[in-house]
Amino acid sequence: MSSKLQAAFQLFDAYNQQDPTVFCWEGTNYPQAYFFAQKLYEWVLKLDPNADEALLLASRSQHIGRWESPREDYPMTKEGYLHWRKNLAVHHAEVCKKILEELNYAPDLIDDVLQIIQKKKIKVNSVVQTMENALCLVFLAYQYEDFFPKHREKIVNILKKSLLKMDARGHEFALSLSYSSEGLAYIKEAVKQLTEKKNTNPTDR
Repeated sequence: MSSKLQAAFQLFDAYNQQDPTVFCWEGTNYPQAYFFAQKLYEWVLKLDPNADEALLLASRSQHIGRWESPREDYPMTKEGYLHWRKNLAVHHAEVCKKILEELNYAPDLIDDVLQIIQKKKIKVNSVVQTMENALCLVFLAYQYEDFFPKHREKIVNILKKSLLKMDARGHEFALSLSYSSEGLAYIKEAVKQLTEKKNTNPTDR
């Protein structure tokens, strides 16, 4: 790891450690943004051990400063949610860009990092696809089991949307994770429905 990359990680981590939102994992409390940045970085390395510098930087800063743009500041509607997500991605990109500029990263590399953070050209850009796989896997590994009991009526549709964002390699990892029997049943049902749709509509492949 280069000294500049290490310095970027240190600044990203210090920023995310300011998150007042606490996430508890296996009996230990963490600043939420910091915890998920670490796990996203770990998953990116599992998916691509030879990940380039732009992807590594993006993985550690994908959700940087998330608490600074609360969901509660937007209407509790679908339109409000989409507006929040769009502005949130811009906020992450702005915070990341400022830090990378302070470290004198090249403009071209910064642009590459920001494209990944904002998930531009997913399904076309393999690096962005790796990031999307990692994001979905972090959710499944650390949040899904607490999430689905609160959303049983719509969890299969939610999972289908997540699985559609992933590619075959992402699906392979997703199915290899440990789940409760109920949680696994929902995932298998989502995969089944997607498979049936593809078989019925070959043009969707």
